[in-house]
Amino acid sequence: MSAVPAPCGARDDAEPKSEGVWHAAWRRFRGDRVGFWSLVVVAAFVLLIAAAASGLLARDWQEEVGVPNAPPTLLGARTAGPAGAGAIEAPRGPDVDLSDIDPLAPRYGEWDERARQYRTQESPKQETLPFGGDRFGRDVLAKAIKGTEISVFVGVAAALCATLIGTLLGALAGFFGARVGDLLEWVYNVFESIPNILLIFAFAAVVGRGVESVVVILALTGWTGMYRQVRAEFMKHATREYVRSAEAIGASASSRMFRHILPNVSHVILVRMSLLAVGFIKAEVILSYLGLGVRVDQVSWGTMLAEAQSELILGYWWQLATATLFMAVFVTAFSLATDALRDALDPKLRGLE
Repeated sequence: MSAVPAPCGARDDAEPKSEGVWHAAWRRFRGDRVGFWSLVVVAAFVLLIAAAASGLLARDWQEEVGVPNAPPTLLGARTAGPAGAGAIEAPRGPDVDLSDIDPLAPRYGEWDERARQYRTQESPKQETLPFGGDRFGRDVLAKAIKGTEISVFVGVAAALCATLIGTLLGALAGFFGARVGDLLEWVYNVFESIPNILLIFAFAAVVGRGVESVVVILALTGWTGMYRQVRAEFMKHATREYVRSAEAIGASASSRMFRHILPNVSHVILVRMSLLAVGFIKAEVILSYLGLGVRVDQVSWGTMLAEAQSELILGYWWQLATATLFMAVFVTAFSLATDALRDALDPKLRGLE
């Protein structure tokens, strides 16, 4: 009995389908345990930042809820001797009626009673706080959470802007070359000829202080490394066979640049962007320490470290430790997550599967 041929136009469901580039990258990324859990930590920081931005957390970070330099709860309250211990009590003389000398003397007792009532109505200052307090009695944990919002936003936003500028200019210079490449190389050499710290100070003097100003300053001074690396990658891939094939079937220049070449160099861009984000977070610390970063009424990891310098001399180390802990955890998790994503997108490692 002969087999019945499949009807014309019928589709064979058993035919294997090619896996997409991004789907395959996500599958490989999930297989990396360190990278995956690092991404979970980064996502937790993102949720923390969203909660701080919406006012659910650290809304009252400026309030003096504790005594000055309140220690962490684990250390307990500072011990102090009883008030007036060892003092010699002055002998009390006979009660004297001062109403003839001072007409306001009968009102002093009433005023003292009102002052005592006012003091009892005030909320008492806490002797300890979960992560300690600063010299004004503000909660260090609330400051660290609010500082995370600003520092991470500055680092990541500036890295994204610098990556966008460097990738776009590097792609144009590497793909087209000729006069376009010469013009962009001239712009690159102008920025590279000026010391980076002087360039930052020059932009800071013009733009001013504030979160948005710091993002603009860092983005305008940090795109050159990304440009140089992307330019080299596009020059190398522009002559590859898969790009020539795309050109032969009528693909436009923008399609060849951003649909064919860009996915194959994205792992290089991600690594550079992670390095930029970490470097920009450190740069924000330096700018805030020098008074060129965020405004006085804002808090960041940089301002916390600047304040902790004077507190550390007196033995109050908890603000320095808290800001350092938040910074170290985020920077480490962010770096590991981007490294794992780089490996998942690397076409060389993709071919070893």
